[in-house]
Amino acid sequence: MLVSATGYTGAGGFEIYVANEDAQKVWDAIFEAGKAHGIKPIGLGARDTLRLEKGFCLYGNDIDDNTSPLEGGLGWVTKFTKDFVNSTALKAEKEAGLKKKLVGFEMIDRGIPRHDYEIVDADGNVIGRVTSGTQSPTLKKSIGLGYVDTAFSKDGTDIFILIRNQKIKAKVTKPPFVK
Repeated sequence: MLVSATGYTGAGGFEIYVANEDAQKVWDAIFEAGKAHGIKPIGLGARDTLRLEKGFCLYGNDIDDNTSPLEGGLGWVTKFTKDFVNSTALKAEKEAGLKKKLVGFEMIDRGIPRHDYEIVDADGNVIGRVTSGTQSPTLKKSIGLGYVDTAFSKDGTDIFILIRNQKIKAKVTKPPFVK
């Protein structure tokens, strides 16, 4: 068994890795030990809400092989003091300036942003796409992440999410949404 405290959700969580044949026994033992504390299992929806409230990227949604770490706001983990795979291209991208950036946003008007919804400006021009979105149970409002043209990436900028062909107002907000 391997236990890691990577805290993926931002909530001090743990991941447990076991052989398939041991999974049920470990699962049962955890919930038996936690019965007095009222622990309950949660699924991917809860994991996704927790990580989004913290502004954490999910690989395959918010970052992937087609986005650079600079566009995804992960420049802080991209050390240009050493050469690494694709460092030349990333250095050139940094010097040229980014065309798009991953931003957080809070919905002003009622609506839930979903993966792949278009982000538009006040005139309806497409300026980006939602990568992750949900109704935050902690904040009692909808939040999301998405890539937008750099001109629309400043904190406080009004943007609109196209939901069922309606422009629903949102505002760019620097994550984490929940401190």
